[in-house]
Amino acid sequence: MSVYILLFAVALIAFCISTVAGGGAGLVLLPLLGLVLPATQIPAALSLGTMTNSVSRLILFRQAIRWDFARSFVPPALLCAIPGTWLLTRISPVYLELLLGFFLVSNILFLLRPPASGPEVQHPPSRAMLALIGALAGFISGFTGAVGLVFNGFYLHAGLRKEEIVATRAANEVLLHAMKLALYLGFGLLTKEALCAGLLVALAALLASHIMRHLLPFISESFFRRLGYGAMCLAGVAMVLGSSNQLAFEKGIRFAHENDNGRPEFSVSSPNHAYSVAINHIYDAAFERSIPLSSLPQPLQTAVFALAQDAAAVIVEEVFGFSSHGYEVKIRDGADQSVRIYTVNMR
Repeated sequence: MSVYILLFAVALIAFCISTVAGGGAGLVLLPLLGLVLPATQIPAALSLGTMTNSVSRLILFRQAIRWDFARSFVPPALLCAIPGTWLLTRISPVYLELLLGFFLVSNILFLLRPPASGPEVQHPPSRAMLALIGALAGFISGFTGAVGLVFNGFYLHAGLRKEEIVATRAANEVLLHAMKLALYLGFGLLTKEALCAGLLVALAALLASHIMRHLLPFISESFFRRLGYGAMCLAGVAMVLGSSNQLAFEKGIRFAHENDNGRPEFSVSSPNHAYSVAINHIYDAAFERSIPLSSLPQPLQTAVFALAQDAAAVIVEEVFGFSSHGYEVKIRDGADQSVRIYTVNMR
């Protein structure tokens, strides 16, 4: 229950901020939804919440919609959402989320850029560019369930006022989210659990739209834009961390830190490989990797076999230092579980 309370609270804050920032609630909620849903059901729950948010914004800001943008954006977005949703049934979206996260973090360059001394020169996009952006948004949104902030820079550079950005994004996305929900339902991805989580997010989104309707007129255009870039960077960090953790879990990758005989050692391991970095002091670090016993030179293999009789386990690591190369053998005895460590420096 506490997870769902946290989900509602974070969703409310995220959708309030996303109204000003031009999006990002969905990307922020991705890792949190991962605590209660499998990865393939997250886009369905997220789309239910974001569609509710788009509908409420569409109603509240309908007079500011730029229909010339929507007419070129929506048809290719709807068409390309179909293959994106189908792809979700075949592979995990974690890889694309990781790439999108790095892309969003790169917007820190715009955030750190000093404010322009005069009005910024805007370049309204062509119909072909609007169609291309719509196609990419539809495909990525169908695959991940959230894509708003990925194309936030497009809206910020298109010459739209803050109310127009909020309203036009809602008009562009409401049909897209509705069609995605139908596709998720058809592919069996809108489960009972996904529906419950999505309705909770939808309730938070509806409340956030009404709150921000009264606050948006008091926010300046320059602050609106800078907050947009800031939200892109923060959402990117959240996506990179969340997708990295999920990818590490799926691949069985583990990270660890320990003190080995008074020296710090950082390690990463997978079912088939293990690597570590041991630091003796600031000028002496060693890279270590686990290897099979058969990879040792033949004389060393013979010596280890003699030492490891009746041993419970034998761990062999190849060690690379700045100017050295050698091997480290750890032998765990079966009787008292004590560990004997032998090192051989080859040069």
